[in-house]
Amino acid sequence: MHDPAMTRPMARPEPRLRTRVLGAVTRTDVLVFSGAMGIIALHVAVDSFIAPEPGTDAADHLLRGFVSLAILALATVAYPRLPAGGRAALAGVFGALALEGAVLAITDARAVGARGEDWTGFFLVPVGIVLLGLAVALLWRSRKPGRFRWLRRAGVVIGTIVVAYWLVAPVGVAILATHRPRAEVQPVDLGKPYEQVTLRTSDGLDLAAWYVPSSNGAAVISYPTRQGKLAQARMLVQHGYGVLLVDARGYDGSEGDPNIFGWDDAKDIDAAVAWLQNRRDVKNDRIGGIGFSVGGEMMLQAAATNTGLRAVVSEGAGFRSVREDVLRGPRGWFALPAAAVQSTALAVMSGTPPPPALDDLVGRIAPRAVFFIYSGHGAGGEEFNPDYFAAASQPKTLWKVDEAGHVGGFAARPQEYEQRVIGFFDRTLLGEHE
Repeated sequence: MHDPAMTRPMARPEPRLRTRVLGAVTRTDVLVFSGAMGIIALHVAVDSFIAPEPGTDAADHLLRGFVSLAILALATVAYPRLPAGGRAALAGVFGALALEGAVLAITDARAVGARGEDWTGFFLVPVGIVLLGLAVALLWRSRKPGRFRWLRRAGVVIGTIVVAYWLVAPVGVAILATHRPRAEVQPVDLGKPYEQVTLRTSDGLDLAAWYVPSSNGAAVISYPTRQGKLAQARMLVQHGYGVLLVDARGYDGSEGDPNIFGWDDAKDIDAAVAWLQNRRDVKNDRIGGIGFSVGGEMMLQAAATNTGLRAVVSEGAGFRSVREDVLRGPRGWFALPAAAVQSTALAVMSGTPPPPALDDLVGRIAPRAVFFIYSGHGAGGEEFNPDYFAAASQPKTLWKVDEAGHVGGFAARPQEYEQRVIGFFDRTLLGEHE
C-alpha cells in the first residue's frame, strides 16, 4: 500500500528554518550595530557638550555635536533596511572612525593624562574592532557565486578605494584636525632667559607663550607652537631679536579647540602683536612674524589684515581648504571631491567657515614685506608657494630649498637660512642694508 507521507519532500522545512536562522543573525547584527552607535554617540556628547576643551563650552560645539549625532541616528535607522553589502560598508566606515577616535584619546592621555572625552574614547577600541569584524562577516556571508564573481569583486574593491579616498579619509582628517592630541611642554634652552606669559585673544582665550626680551628694539612672533622650532628661535635670539613663541589655540598649553589647518587662528597672532606693542623693549612697533607650515599660512592671513606686523616669514605654507586646491588645475580634479568633503567636514567639526584663499590674501600684505620659503620635498601643498609669491605685491622674496623636507630649510642649509632670514628682518625691522 502506498503511503503518501513517504513521498512528501523532507527538505521543505529547511527554507523556513534557514529564514529563521538568517533572521536571528540579522537581528543580532542590528543590535550590535545599534549598540556601537550608542557608544559612539555617548563619546560625541561628552566631547561636544559635557567635557569640551578648556576655554570653550557646549555652545561652541552645537553644530559639531548635533550634526554628528544626527548622522549616527540616521545610520542606525538606515542600517537594517540596507542589503548586506551596504550594512558592511556602514560598519566598516564607523569602525575605522571609531578606532581613529580611540587612538586620539589614547595618545592624548599618554601625553598629558586622561581627561574629559578621553575616558569615553577608550571604549571606542572594542567598538571599532567589533564594527570592523561585523563588516568582514557581512561581506563573507553576502559573497555570491557565478561566472563574473571575480569581476564583480574587483569592482567592489575599486569602489571601496574610491569611497575611502573621497569620503572616509577626508572625514578622518577633519576629526584629527579638530582633536589634535596635546603635548606636554618642557623647559628649554633659548640661549637667554625667557618669561612665561599669557596672551588673551579677542574671543576670550588664554594662550601660553614664552618671551625672550629684545636687545635690538625688534621682536618676532614664532608660531604655531612654543617647542616646534627652537633652533630658529635661538637663531633670532642670538641676533638680538625678542622672540615670542606662542602655542596656537587648542595646542599644548593654550585654551580653545585645536584646528591643524588654523582656520580661525589669525586671532592668536593678533593677540601676540597687541602684547608686543605694549612692551618697552620693542621700539616703534618693530614687530615681525615667522610661521611654519600651518603657522606660515596663518602668518600670511594675519599680515593681510593686521598692519602691526611689519614683516613676515612664511615657511612651508600650503593648502588649507578646497579653495586652495583649485590651484592644482586639471591635474587635481580627481582630488577635488575629497577636498570638498574635507573642507565641509572641517567646517562642521570646527564651527568655522573656510578662510579666504591664500592667493587672494597675500596681495593685501604690501607695502609690508613677506618672505616665502618652501621645500623641494615638501608636503601639503608647498608647491603652491610660487603662486602665492606671484599673487603678492612688492616687497616680497621667494626661496626654494630643493633638498629639504617639509619646513626643513634650517636643517638643510643652516648658514644660508640664517643669512637670508636674519638679513630679511634686519632690512625690514631694523632698516639695515646688506
